[in-house]
Amino acid sequence: MNTVQNLPEAMIFDLDGTLFQTETVLIPAYNRLYDQLRAEGLFEGETPDIQRILGSLGMLLTDIWKRVMPEATLAARERANVLLLQYQLEELANKTGELYPKVLETLTTLHRKGIRLFVASNGLEGYVKGVVAAKGLDHLFEGLYSAGEYQTQSKVDLVRMLLVEYDLQSAWMVGDRSSDVEAGKENQLFVVGCSYADFGNSKELDEADIVIGTFGDLLKLTAFDPE
Repeated sequence: MNTVQNLPEAMIFDLDGTLFQTETVLIPAYNRLYDQLRAEGLFEGETPDIQRILGSLGMLLTDIWKRVMPEATLAARERANVLLLQYQLEELANKTGELYPKVLETLTTLHRKGIRLFVASNGLEGYVKGVVAAKGLDHLFEGLYSAGEYQTQSKVDLVRMLLVEYDLQSAWMVGDRSSDVEAGKENQLFVVGCSYADFGNSKELDEADIVIGTFGDLLKLTAFDPE
């Protein structure tokens, strides 16, 4: 893999499917969520196929629920938001959930080399901050941006806000979904697509500047040797 000659001031990472193996907390939380919705009389029938929500990762949560349970009431979707966050945080507290291989080591090396690190996620604020804290990554990131906290309507807007607030002159956008590619391209960033999560379709990363098959490949792009 060739190195990229002009290294950025910063790297902005998506969370789910890029740093964190979302399904490791999402699947148990998802099943518990529907048990509770049925118990509260807010949902009937079988739990929707888990692939519906896995295939929707990267979207705003309001749009995810419209796709996963289109017939549900607004009250059911709002309750689902609350329950999903609660149950995912409980899973994290129980030490459930895994980073992708080499995430901690790679981020640590980038941080030591002076690259400023950020997260930009379409997830809820509590979830994004909860994952980063639970996996011991707090000290590596300068800022954690989530659609839930900043109430943005797209990742394009979220990343633009981050760039302005931190006065970043150059950055790479690193993510696994088309929303990450769009956010990078619309903000004139170099885009690194991550193909290892398997949540999206094969075409989502076509417009990325480069695609990596493992997270550790980031160090090959920068020519930083792991420490």
